[in-house]
Amino acid sequence: MKRWIPLIIFAGLAFFFYRGLYLHPHDVPSPFIGKPAPAFDLPVVGHPGETFSPSQNLGKVWLLNVWAPWCVSCRDEHPELLKLAGEGVLIYGLNWQDKDHQAAALLASIGDPYVKVGDDQSGQAGIDWGVTGTPETYVVDKKGIIRYKQIGVITDAVWRNKLAPLLKELNQ
Repeated sequence: MKRWIPLIIFAGLAFFFYRGLYLHPHDVPSPFIGKPAPAFDLPVVGHPGETFSPSQNLGKVWLLNVWAPWCVSCRDEHPELLKLAGEGVLIYGLNWQDKDHQAAALLASIGDPYVKVGDDQSGQAGIDWGVTGTPETYVVDKKGIIRYKQIGVITDAVWRNKLAPLLKELNQ
């Protein structure tokens, strides 16, 4: 019987590795879905003395877009965010680990889709929200509960197929 143990272990591992080949990395569920949005109180990019906290948005359905000036994918996503903001979508930003303080100048030059942008230089707020990289976008409901996490760029297809229907449902 002991001779079969390595074969059984190998077969089990092979099964899980084979199954993993067909999983999409953007479909990894967040443990924060269905839980209250983690609290933070951060200075607002470009507005000295002003702060941003998720608790300020109770009663609203909103997006928290985690981005950084050094993030190439964030710049790819930016035109879509500008379009959504122009349509009235409430988008708040979390400027993640911007050590060079480039966010305000960048937004001034390429357009600002955000209602407010919290400046998370230390990265702690991002860690508390479960951020694994940029860009990531969270949908937060009127009660301050995280309802969805989009890993990666928001494209027109992502907006139409995932985010827009969810926001419509949450706003009813």
